[in-house]
Amino acid sequence: MYNESFSTTIYDEQMHLEDRELSAFVRAVTELYGPEQARISVRDWLDESDLMDSPPLSESRDWRSVTIAASARLADRVRVPLPERMFLAA
Repeated sequence: MYNESFSTTIYDEQMHLEDRELSAFVRAVTELYGPEQARISVRDWLDESDLMDSPPLSESRDWRSVTIAASARLADRVRVPLPERMFLAA
């Protein structure tokens, strides 16, 4: 009984941390790149979460790493080429 309660507590805490991290990421992407990129980035974030090495009910999931990986996907997607004149000015 105690072990089950402890596992539930860990699971609930991880779900809260996951929700908080994803929400902060979505807010930032929406503010910087708009709602369309935010929708795509949610899928990226969830995909990266699925790729994590730690088990889903682990108490040591690193949600920040998921956000960093999803941010890298976002950066690849929205990369804006530098104007040619920047290369000529040097």
